Amino acid sequence: MCATSTKQNREFKVKEADGVEILSLVDNSVDFLSAVNKQQVQSFRQWKRERDGKEWGATHMDLPFAEHGFSVLIRVFSGDKSSCVLFDTGGSPMGMVENAERMNINLSEVECIVLSHGHYDHFGGLAAAVKAVGKTDLPIIVHENMFKTRGSTNAKGKVRQYPDFPTEAELNPARLVSTKQPSLTADGMVCVTGEIPRRTSFETGYTQHKAFVSGAWKSDPLIMDERAVAVNIKGKGLVVLSGCAHAGIINTVTYAQQITGTKKVHAVLGGFHLAGKTFENRIQPTIEELQRINPELIVPSHCTGWKAMCTIAKTFPEAFVWNSVGNLYKI
Repeated sequence: MCATSTKQNREFKVKEADGVEILSLVDNSVDFLSAVNKQQVQSFRQWKRERDGKEWGATHMDLPFAEHGFSVLIRVFSGDKSSCVLFDTGGSPMGMVENAERMNINLSEVECIVLSHGHYDHFGGLAAAVKAVGKTDLPIIVHENMFKTRGSTNAKGKVRQYPDFPTEAELNPARLVSTKQPSLTADGMVCVTGEIPRRTSFETGYTQHKAFVSGAWKSDPLIMDERAVAVNIKGKGLVVLSGCAHAGIINTVTYAQQITGTKKVHAVLGGFHLAGKTFENRIQPTIEELQRINPELIVPSHCTGWKAMCTIAKTFPEAFVWNSVGNLYKI
């Protein structure tokens, strides 16, 4: 079951999971040749061979592809039961669904869709995902701000408008579940953080970001609809997944610790949003805070940027993994 429950209090009990599998469906890069020398991670080639008993496909049509966007399939386990959650749906209308088909993933097993925030590179494939899952009353966990018209300014101050969120008619027969508060899904094993407080001195938002409100473009730097997902793995600690971390990846992780009451962080995966001149000055303080948190697995992807990726890889050589579409994380 993937029914959702919302909690108003600042800390609540997340049921410990025996394990979690996280499959990268959409990301900005693919790498099918490099070795992945980490027990908890399997490349597409590795798990495809293990599951199907044969080598990966011989042509490009057999392989998943990259695009600017993010989507992961999360499967949590407790005893002989499991639940399947889709976190974000990529940028293009069909990219996520096409990659799932190429990897022979049955999306009808998805019980719930969680969206990290209302930017097109995270909801672009939502309508196709709803059709592929094919469930009546499929819950899609959203935030009211995701429906705003949004954009960003260029160097000349001109606003580039982003694509709008799909209409309810386009998402029928799914059901939108809107909440700002932390919530639980997947039989209480998956925590959706809700709005993330901004507490660090250096994670100050996206200054060029705008929202069209009351007939005019207005500043919207904090992007308060950004949420993350956290799973508490028995004997290991939290696995935190971020879409873009517009709230800041440190704010995101520390808030997940707070609301779940779990100090130990085992893994941090997803977009860290440290790319571009506006954000690169946040790389070093982010590294310093990650050293304090000390995750055993760090998988920055999507909007993290190559400068931050390389710095994280150098600082955390044992924990860092360069993500590729098709990577499978088994914790």
